[in-house]
Amino acid sequence: MPKKSSHSPKRYSLEFGKKEKVLNYTSQTYQLTRPAKVGAVMSLIRECQPATIGEWEQWFFAHAHTAAKLPTRVTKDSLKELGERLYEKIVEVVIPEWTTAFQQVTKQDCIDYIHNLTINRTYDGYLREKSIVFDQLAHLLPTVRFEESEAEMDHAGDIDFLGHVGTHAFGLQIKPITAKANFGNYSPTDRMRASFAEFTERFGGKVFIVYSLDGEVANVEVVDAMKLEVERLSAE
Repeated sequence: MPKKSSHSPKRYSLEFGKKEKVLNYTSQTYQLTRPAKVGAVMSLIRECQPATIGEWEQWFFAHAHTAAKLPTRVTKDSLKELGERLYEKIVEVVIPEWTTAFQQVTKQDCIDYIHNLTINRTYDGYLREKSIVFDQLAHLLPTVRFEESEAEMDHAGDIDFLGHVGTHAFGLQIKPITAKANFGNYSPTDRMRASFAEFTERFGGKVFIVYSLDGEVANVEVVDAMKLEVERLSAE
């Protein structure tokens, strides 16, 4: 059997060492690298299919627009401005906040945090998921029989609940809106998309991502999409 190649593509990304955690945290917190600010970069690079990083950079600045209500061109100057805003947020907000937190955190805070994350938040999430599905979606889709997915499917297929329609079923993934400050920019990973495709092949129905906010469905348009899916599956 031929040996698997250990060759990996050359990396062009810069290394920021321990500073990267601060840069990542601040950038994500203030949404400085979201599509609304820098464009849909992964879609753009797939459209470009560049052979070199220089080709990609040139193509990006020629085609990239912010994914906002009033799109604007993404330029080198606009990226520089985002970098300057990142620095300002770190210096003026993040460092003071973290300095205070470092000075005030106690051993008991750490003990309580681990317990709260493991027990309390898990239970809150469990109740939120069940309420979204059995108190709300079941009422809006009365012909659908909902059930929790098996543990194996939950881990392997990213499916939290199944909605049975006759001999078919569609899938649900429930996410708290706090997982993404702007769920409109959320995009499943390649692994998740593959899992969703496997689910559709097995059960016939699509997989829908439902966002919960204060115990309510946040992306209400997903309900209409489910109703269309129920009609489609019922007709098969």
